[in-house]
Amino acid sequence: MTATSSPLARPGFTYSLLLLIGMAAVVGTALGFQYIGGYIPCALCLLQRQPYYYAIPIAILAAISELVGLPNWITRALILAAGILMLVTAGMGVYHAGVEWHFWPGPATCSTTASSMTTNAGDLLGELNTIKGPSCTDAALRVLGLSFAGWNVIAGILLAAFAFVGVRKAA
Repeated sequence: MTATSSPLARPGFTYSLLLLIGMAAVVGTALGFQYIGGYIPCALCLLQRQPYYYAIPIAILAAISELVGLPNWITRALILAAGILMLVTAGMGVYHAGVEWHFWPGPATCSTTASSMTTNAGDLLGELNTIKGPSCTDAALRVLGLSFAGWNVIAGILLAAFAFVGVRKAA
């Protein structure tokens, strides 16, 4: 295999792989804060993860399409779809941050039934019925003045921009 036929030499593969790693890092960080840090996500936090759950497999398909030599437009379309989903999550983050800063009201179902992990399996059903997640209006943590929702806006915009550059470079 020559250097020019190496998958890393092809922009479509490189951009889809790096996009995949970036999205997985964002979701992994959110899950780490939830399961290791004990920060229970609100309903809007959980919704903001959905575009990542769809975009990660799309980025995997983009990398595979480049590896197996499918037409270039397929790889580009898949990277574009992942980028659009990152704009969706950024928009959701703007909405959620606005709810946290009380710029506009949040949804009526602003509480979730997600609870912290129990250590007593016998009381699991009782805890699920009594413990409610935090309100969407209260930021669980702020780092440099931004909540998780605010950081998701930044991550989503950066990942979307990266994806759109990847679409152009993979041409």
